[in-house]
Order: sequence, then structure tokens, then C-alpha cells
Amino acid sequence: MPESKCGAAEKVKPAASPAAEKPADIAGNISYHAQYSPHFSPLAFGPEEAFYATAESVRDHLIERWNDTYLHFHKTDPKQTYYLSMEYLQGRALTNAVGNLGITGAYAEAVKKFGYELEALAGQEKDAALGNGGLGRLASCFLDSMATLNLPAWGYGLRYRYGLFKQHIAKEGQEEFAEDWLDKFSPWEIPRHDVVFPVRFFGHVEILPDGSRKWVGGEVLKALAYDVPIPGYKTKNAISLRLWEAKATAEDFNLFQFNDGQYESAAQLHARAQQICAVLYPGDATEEGKLLRLKQQFFLCSASLQDMIARFKERKADRVSGKWSEFPTKVAVQMNDTHPTLAIPELMRLLMDEEGLGWDEAWDITYRTVSYTNHTVLPEALEKWSQIVMRKLLPRHMEIIEEIDKRFREMVISKHKEMEGKIDSMKVLDSSNPQKPVVRMANLCVVSSHTVNGVAELHSNILKQELFADYVSVWPNKFQNKTNGITPRRWLKFCNPELSELVTKWLKTDQWTSNLDLLTGLRKFADDEKLHAEWAAAKLACKKRLAKHVLDVTGVTIDPTSLFDIQIKRIHEYKRQLLNILGAVYRYKKLKEMSAEEKQKVTPRTVMLGGKAFATYTNAKRIVKLVNDVGAVVNNDPEVNKYLKVVFIPNYNVSVAEVLIPGSELSQHISTAGMEASGTSNMKFSLNGCVIIGTLDGANVEIREEVGEDNFFLFGAKADQVAGLRKDRENGLFKPDPRFEEAKQLIRSGAFGSYNYEPLLDSLEGNSGFGRGDYFLVGYDFPGYIDAQDRVDAAYKDKKKWIKMSILNTAGSGKFSSDRTIDQYAKEIWDIKPSPVA
Repeated sequence: MPESKCGAAEKVKPAASPAAEKPADIAGNISYHAQYSPHFSPLAFGPEEAFYATAESVRDHLIERWNDTYLHFHKTDPKQTYYLSMEYLQGRALTNAVGNLGITGAYAEAVKKFGYELEALAGQEKDAALGNGGLGRLASCFLDSMATLNLPAWGYGLRYRYGLFKQHIAKEGQEEFAEDWLDKFSPWEIPRHDVVFPVRFFGHVEILPDGSRKWVGGEVLKALAYDVPIPGYKTKNAISLRLWEAKATAEDFNLFQFNDGQYESAAQLHARAQQICAVLYPGDATEEGKLLRLKQQFFLCSASLQDMIARFKERKADRVSGKWSEFPTKVAVQMNDTHPTLAIPELMRLLMDEEGLGWDEAWDITYRTVSYTNHTVLPEALEKWSQIVMRKLLPRHMEIIEEIDKRFREMVISKHKEMEGKIDSMKVLDSSNPQKPVVRMANLCVVSSHTVNGVAELHSNILKQELFADYVSVWPNKFQNKTNGITPRRWLKFCNPELSELVTKWLKTDQWTSNLDLLTGLRKFADDEKLHAEWAAAKLACKKRLAKHVLDVTGVTIDPTSLFDIQIKRIHEYKRQLLNILGAVYRYKKLKEMSAEEKQKVTPRTVMLGGKAFATYTNAKRIVKLVNDVGAVVNNDPEVNKYLKVVFIPNYNVSVAEVLIPGSELSQHISTAGMEASGTSNMKFSLNGCVIIGTLDGANVEIREEVGEDNFFLFGAKADQVAGLRKDRENGLFKPDPRFEEAKQLIRSGAFGSYNYEPLLDSLEGNSGFGRGDYFLVGYDFPGYIDAQDRVDAAYKDKKKWIKMSILNTAGSGKFSSDRTIDQYAKEIWDIKPSPVA
């Protein structure tokens, strides 16, 4: 540690000042935390120690606002929304917190008194490993918007110790290691030792003398709450993300067994408790893995619902009627995908078995309380749980699900006789395979929720016309669309200060930060040469920052004057990173065939991909390996590497995205049409002045409408063509483009190493069969993709045209604010109103 830092820290007198806004007072508060909230040796004050002390000083502000908000909600007793999600991809909190609180400048000046830059301290923070992809990042954007809009709302999740995994890239490909974000501690979370609830697993159901039922026996763990304050932007409100940790008690530790040398048996329940919140999405290939995933889902639902009910009962006596029928007028539960489906039978169980309500009243309350967001039409993501596993782990809930299913079928037969033939596909319990009967979680959600929504216009239409079409006949008004959005605070103002300041300068206001529709005001400057020059300079600064990051994490030097072409998202065959890398392989082959004169006419391009492949998803991991193998050859080929580089960015997360997205010029959103529910990274790229090449899938459709068709590079089959094209393939009618065959052949030739890519390429061959037949239409869309990339090359050479396209992408992004999305949820699904702290 540099002596000057320690000396600087000693010169700043410690003084507790939780609400400090002046730099000198803030510095005193930071010094106070360094000395009196110590986590390190007394003389240590390096960058890490300085980060933690600074974060705890900021947390003082957050706690004050959180306490005021909580007290305000308690006094005014508004209806509140409780958002249940297995994932939250929060990213770093320091920059976001001081930005939303409006004290960035003051904190920047304060930490200089210790010899540090705020940006450097922010870089010490580790991303909270609570999520993986778009589902978790959406949930985090939603919390930011809920707080900013002063809505009475809570997020609920699990406190995963090791996250999904930290991705390393080795010669063999992707390697997975446990995340270390909690190896020391998180300065943002606040344990609530008074908020603890019992959660039971296994056991059996007893029938009591009065005919009521009681779930008893089994194992009981404790759910302990950790609160993470979420500040709104330029508001006094701060809401909470409440994360649950599973614990066993001292009573569960068998001292006799331990002293007898039976150490593992003595702490058996403690070990099981640790498993529940150890890892996000543990492998489920084994029976134990399936059981653990179901345990996680139930643990989240049970703890959260007990917390909601406790809060409701806390105020129940103060209300005029004090009746349980008021519960849906005070509580709205939003299930983020099917993972929290068990909230439905658990709410029923709590109301009936713990609170003594009858079935009809409990069902009416549950139905009016719960709503469901669908995020996927992929069959493997529409969860189906074994009835045997469900009955073993949650015997009472299985009884309730059976009764829900029975009553639903009876209702259809009595009120919708014409739908009787459709019941087999609509019912909750599927026993068509007697050896493997399952609970269809999506069906349970639709049957039991008052509202079901999709997350983009195209996706919602697919739900209504295909996936849930039969339910629409029964409940025509149940289904809505809520196109996703992103928070403009994190995804432009804070992550791209160069462009953010430029937007504010030209609009003559920073109000766009909370009213993103104001960005349309940029359209009238789209041809202004002065703006073009400033826009290009801002983009170049972002590209240089990105180039430094790439060098730091990969050792590859990239040229900031080349076209930066980026695809960053979870690795999945439907997202078609394989199409991207095949395109890069074809580009490499053509470059190798060119003369020196021909190469001079080429648009230099840096292709970057990033994303995690699930540990058990073999083809996805092969794609990661292929990208790295192609990059190793291309980047070291002196004939080509001035014109093309291919880079895989390791360990993609929010903080990496905050560097990549501002520096991107072309972004690939190229999923098979009809398979991406929405996508939100497309919105982030577009907001940052990046042009999209993509299919008519998910929110791409609406982005293209907003930014203008001329400012979007479109290719590929449409969603309503896909089924027919797959049928044509089965019938042997597909004729591959010669360019597609050339790209595959180059890989097979061993040009990129000796690894056997045959199993991956086999997925593109044949007309049918498991893992064959090119289900995701890579071959069909390849020629259109290559042609679209040629159009990109030509457009990029015309700098004036390209910068105008970039400006118009930012100008057309107003619709895609999560503030707009959440405002619609609040008014049209949850029926909650803003409740600002005075």
C-alpha cells in the first residue's frame, strides 16, 4: 500500500455524518467507517479498504432513505407489489447509488482527499452473483424503475453464495469456477435478524378431527432476510431487494454425534441449508439436482409469502373491516417466469391451513393476488416437474395442485363445453406418460393468475395465438403485452458519460434520464455536422476504453478505428452465436483469397462475442470453444489481422456490458424468429447509438419500428415461416448456399485446430433426427445474413450516413425505458399508485 494513501487517510478526521453531502463531511464519514466499522487491519487503507469504507458511507444515505420509505409505507398502508424472481443481475452498486442520489461529484471530490479516484474505487467492487442473463437484468432494471417512480414495491430473491459460475477460457474451452463475491462481504446488504421464517420440506399431511389438513414432520429450515436498498433516481424513496438465506439453528446441531466422531451426521441439516443458496440453477441431471432446484423455488416462495402475510396482519387490525378478503387490495404478487409458480399452492396452504380459510375464499384471494409474466416459448424452459418428486418434497402442495387441476377441468366442462376436447393440453397435471407424470408449471400459472403477460408485442401474440391459445377462449381478457424496458440511468447516463453529456447538451435538459421519450428531440439534429463530430468523438472515447478492456482481459490488441461488431448474451443455439462465427469464418476465407489491392477496399472489423454456456450444455460450450479457436488463428494471421479480428470476452456480466455496449457500433441480435421473447440487450445497444443487425424477433420488431427501417439491418425468416421451413427441411427440400458449405468445410479442414467440431456441425446437417436437421435455421438464414453484413460494410464506409444512423438509434429508444414498462404494470396489472416520501 502506498504510504501516501495511509497518510492521507490519517489526515482526514473521522466524524460520523450519515447524511453528509459536502465533500469534507463525506470524507470524514468515510474515515469514520474505516476506523469504527473495521473489516481490515487498522493501518490498511489500500483501494479495497477505501472501497468498502466509501460504500458503507453511501449505505448510510441509503439506510436513512430506506427507513423513511418503510415508515411512510407503514403509515399510509398502500397496496404494494411483491416481485418474485429467482434471478437479479444487479451489477456494481456504488456508481449507480451515488448517481441516483445525486452525489457523484461530492463523493468523487471526497475520495480524492484519500488519494483515490471514484472510478478506481468503483472498480474494486465485485458484481453481485445473483443472476445470469436477461431475466435477472430485467428484474434489476424493474426495481430501479419502481423506486424512481415512487411505487410501493419489494423485490424478493435468494442470496446465492457462489452464483452461476465465473467463466475462465482455457485451451480446452470454457471452465467454470465458483463466484467469489461473498468471500469477504457485501457492503450493501443488511441482515434482518428479526425477519426469520420457517420453511418445511418433506414430511406428511395429517387430517385433523375437524377435517382440516396440516403439513407436519420432515425437515424445517429457517429463512433469514438480507435487505439490499434500491434508491430511486432524484427521489427520496428507496425500496428493498429482500434476499433469503437458508439457515439451520443450534438446536439442529447434534452435539452427541459430533463428540462421537460422527461429524457429518451431526451437522447434516446445516449442510442441507447451505446447499439451498449455494448456486444459481444447480445441475438437474440427477434426482438430487432436481430436488435441490425445487427446494430453491419453494424456499423463495414460502419465505416471501410468509413475509407478505406478516406485513398484512401487522396492519390488519387497523383497517376498517380487518377481513382477509382485503388481501388482494393490499398485495400484488408478480411471478417473474415459472420459477416462483409454487407461490400459488403455498399461498393457498397458508390461507387455509394456517389462517383457517375455506377453499373458495382462499382461491378467490389467491387468484386476485397473483399474476404471471411468461418469458419464453422454448419447451425446455416451460418447467415441468415430476409429480413423484413434488409429492415427496411438498406433499400438501401436491394435494392443492391436484384440487386446482380438478376444479379447472370441471369448470371447463361445465362452462365451456366446446373446449372439452382441449382439456388434455390445458390441464395442470399431465399423466399421459404413466411412468413420468408431471406438473405443468406454466399451465398452473395461467389457470391461477388474474393476468398473464408477454414481454414484447410479437411474443405476446405468439402466446395468445399459439402457446396459450386455448386459454384465451376461456379467459379472453386475461392476456396482456408489456414490452420490456431498461433503466436509462445505468444503461446510458452512468455507463456512457461521454454520450450522456452530449445528449443533455443538445437537448438542453437532463430530464431525458427519467423521461426517455425526450430523446426524440435528437432527430432534428440528425444531419447537424457539429453534432456528428461530437458524436464520433464520444463514440471513439468509448471504443478506446473498450479496446483497453479487451487488452487487459484477453491480451489481444484491437484497432479502435475498425468497426466494433458485438454479440454478448447467454450462449444458446437459438441465439445463434454459431451463425455469427460461421459468418466470421466465411469472412476470413474470403480475405485469405483476396489480393493486397482487394484487401485495401475491405471495411476492417473486430468481431467480439461474450456470454456463458451452461456447464451441462455441450453444444453451447463447443460454440465458445470454436469462437476462441477461430480467434487464435485469425488474430495471429499477419495477412488478415489488420482487416479482421475475432475476440471472445470472458466472464460476461453487467460490469463488462457497461464497457462493451457504449463502445459497440454494430450489435448482433440474430435469434431464430419467434424464439426470443424480447431481449433487452438490443435496447441497451440501440440506446447507446449502436446499429442492430437482426431478425424480426422479440423486441427487434418494435426497435426497428421506433428507430426507422433504414437504421436497422434486417435479414432472416419471419416467425410465421419457421414451422413451414422446418417441414421443408424434413421433406428434403432445403438446398444449402455454397457460402454456407464453404464456411463449414473450412472448420472441418482443421484450419482452426484439431478439436473435433463434427458433433456441432452435425446439428446443421441432415433433414431430421435428434440434434440434427438445423432446427434453428442457421443454414436457411446464412445467405441473408452474409448479404446484410455486406450492406453493413458499405454503410460503415460512409461515415456521415453511419453517424446519422447511430444518432437515430438513440433518438428512437424512448419507448424502451423500464419506467414506461413499470408504469404500465402498475396501472394495468398491479393497480398500485405512487407513494412518494415527502
